[in-house]
Amino acid sequence: MRGTIGTCVCVYSVDECCSSVTVPSSSPSTQEHLKNVYSCLAVCMLVATAGSCVHCITQLFQGGLLSLLGSLAMMLWLTMTPHNHETEKKRLAILAGFAFFTGVGLGPTLDFAIAINPSIIVTAFLGTSVIFVCFTLSALYAKRRSYLFLGGVLMSGLSILFLVSLFSMFIGSAFPFKAHLYIGLAIICGFVLFDTQLIIEKAEMGDKDYIWHCVDLFLDFVTIFRKLMVILALNEKDKKKEKK
Repeated sequence: MRGTIGTCVCVYSVDECCSSVTVPSSSPSTQEHLKNVYSCLAVCMLVATAGSCVHCITQLFQGGLLSLLGSLAMMLWLTMTPHNHETEKKRLAILAGFAFFTGVGLGPTLDFAIAINPSIIVTAFLGTSVIFVCFTLSALYAKRRSYLFLGGVLMSGLSILFLVSLFSMFIGSAFPFKAHLYIGLAIICGFVLFDTQLIIEKAEMGDKDYIWHCVDLFLDFVTIFRKLMVILALNEKDKKKEKK
C-alpha cells in the first residue's frame, strides 16, 4: 500500500515538473501538446501500476506470454486507429489497455525483486523518476534539434545490445548479462533525450498525436525502471552472498 501511494505521489510530481516547463523557442501549441503528452504519460503510469498490482497482489492475471501479446495487440490497434477528434477517446482507451498489459508484464520482474528485497521496487521507481525528469529537462531546455543526432548512435547501440545478447547465450558467465543491463540503461537514457526533442520537432511540424508520442516516452520510462530494478536486485543478491 505504501509503495502504491508513493508511486502515485511520484507520478504526480513527474507530471507537474515536466508539464509546467516552458520550452524555449517553441510555439504555444507545442507547449500545450507537451502538457497533453505528459498528462497522458502520468495516467499511463498509474494504469501500469494497477496492472502490476493485478499480477503481484490479486494474481488474477499473470505476466508472461499473454500480457506480451496483449501489449502488442493494443499497440497495433493504436497504430491502425487514425488520430482525429472522433477517435480520441477510443485511442485513449486503447492506450490505457496497452499500459495495463505492460504493467502486468512487469510482474515477473517485480516478483524477482520482491523475493530479494521489496524496498528495491520503491528505490528503482524513485531512481527512474529522477533519471527520467533530469534527461527530460535537459532535452527540453537544450538547443532545438541538438540531440537528434543521437538517433543513429542509439540504433547502433541497440545493435550492439543484440550482439551482446547472442554472446551471453553461449557464455556461462554473468558478465555479458550485466553488461547488457548497464549498456541498455545508458542507451535508453539517450532515447529519453532523443524522443523528447523528436516529439517537439514533430509538434512544431504539425504532428499533434500526443497519444502516440506518449507511447514513446512511456516505453522509455518502463524500460529504465525494469533495467534499474534488475540491476539493484542483482547487486543486493550479490551482497547477501558475500555476507554468507
